[in-house]
Amino acid sequence: MHQQLIIEKISGVLEATDDTYDVKLTQLLDNAKRIFIAGAGRSKLVGNFFAMRLVHGGYDVSVVGEIVTPSIKNGDLLIIISGSGETEQLIAFTKSARKIGANIVLISAKSESTIGDLADAVFQIGSPEQYGKVLGMPMGTVFELSTLLFLEATISHIIHDKGIPEEVMRERHANLE
Repeated sequence: MHQQLIIEKISGVLEATDDTYDVKLTQLLDNAKRIFIAGAGRSKLVGNFFAMRLVHGGYDVSVVGEIVTPSIKNGDLLIIISGSGETEQLIAFTKSARKIGANIVLISAKSESTIGDLADAVFQIGSPEQYGKVLGMPMGTVFELSTLLFLEATISHIIHDKGIPEEVMRERHANLE
């Protein structure tokens, strides 16, 4: 019962998401010198999933907040994952990146927010009315799972579009696990 609830909810959110986002996001990724991904809480974990897959795809990616993350520069891309677009720490990251001249993408449940106003592009996952209380999916679960699947679908698009063989991706996978 609960598995079906989650599948139906996430399917509905993804159906309401602009189906051109994967192509648009791929173009932004391809045009960036380097890619930085930031989020807070579970959204950061979703960002970590995406960062790993981008590395497998051959991109130069860093996760904001890690001890080895380099400084962002003009021409880099900062991807912020935030359901609200209002997380204070992420607003600060966005303002810093904006001053430096980095491009900024917000992936959010809302089309309008503080971070959205600073971003070059906002990818709204689903529509705001889909994020009301859902019994069994508390505190952002709908956004996080929908975003995870959206980003995995984007990776699928990249793999097919660029013809990246799984063997090449495996070669780029961490081998000190």
